Amino acid sequence: MNAERMARLPARSPLSAIRGSNGVWQTARRTIDLERPVVMGILNVTPDSFSDGGLFQEPEAAKRRLGELSEGGADMIDIGGESTRPGASPVSVDEELSRVMPVLEAAVGLDIHVSIDTAKSEVAKAALDAGAEIINDISGLRFDPALAEVVAEHRAALVLMHIRGEPRTMQQGIYYDDLLGDISAELADSIEVARAAGCEPETLVVDPGIGFGKTAEQNLELIARMDRFLDLGYPVLFGASRKSFIGATLDLPLGERVEATLAACVIGMVRGARIFRVHDVKQARRALDMADLILGKQ
Repeated sequence: MNAERMARLPARSPLSAIRGSNGVWQTARRTIDLERPVVMGILNVTPDSFSDGGLFQEPEAAKRRLGELSEGGADMIDIGGESTRPGASPVSVDEELSRVMPVLEAAVGLDIHVSIDTAKSEVAKAALDAGAEIINDISGLRFDPALAEVVAEHRAALVLMHIRGEPRTMQQGIYYDDLLGDISAELADSIEVARAAGCEPETLVVDPGIGFGKTAEQNLELIARMDRFLDLGYPVLFGASRKSFIGATLDLPLGERVEATLAACVIGMVRGARIFRVHDVKQARRALDMADLILGKQ
């Protein structure tokens, strides 16, 4: 790599761009060090998630998977009780809680950060009361106006993701005047809502929403230009694991997308992302740690 290209890469740790964090992400219970890439293991306890739907719906299977993710090197677990795949229909609060709470209780007993993937304030409150530290909201506070206040009251961490429409409709009529600019502006709106509700800046993370209301080509552009979102002043979460844009781009079935996912994660890290939401934790942990060590030699 020549000197000109090296100069265009962000520094190994883009933490100077993160407003008020001092290199950490504050959760409801503790802080997370962002100097090292953070791996968020995915645990969907649903019958219909796009990649692992039905595999961990039973509490005992979910608890076994929880242990595997922890042993594989996950820094945190993101537990989801409602599928957000394209075309997915919503579930009730009671159904989502019945799926999430048994594995949440098991996860809280481990020395690992626990995130709940939900856009419902009722689910968030119950989960935070039970010991969760992070709420991962795919709607960026657009689906449930009460969610921001619940998170603020618990002093919990909050991931604000970008989405167009809702899972049932998000892949219909995709159009942006300015892909990066529009997403940045809409994430900025979500940040404003969170801050107005009382969420502290050190608790917030942004996620550009790869795969959520974007074409395959748009997803590739998002990854290539991920550093644009550092301008918002908050840590960036990167979620490309096994997604359909990989299949569309490389003509790969679900079971053969690990290597492409890892490549995307490493590029995302080079472009400034610090938190990586993945299914294949052990492989991602190794790839990101190696890339981080190499980038540290620049």
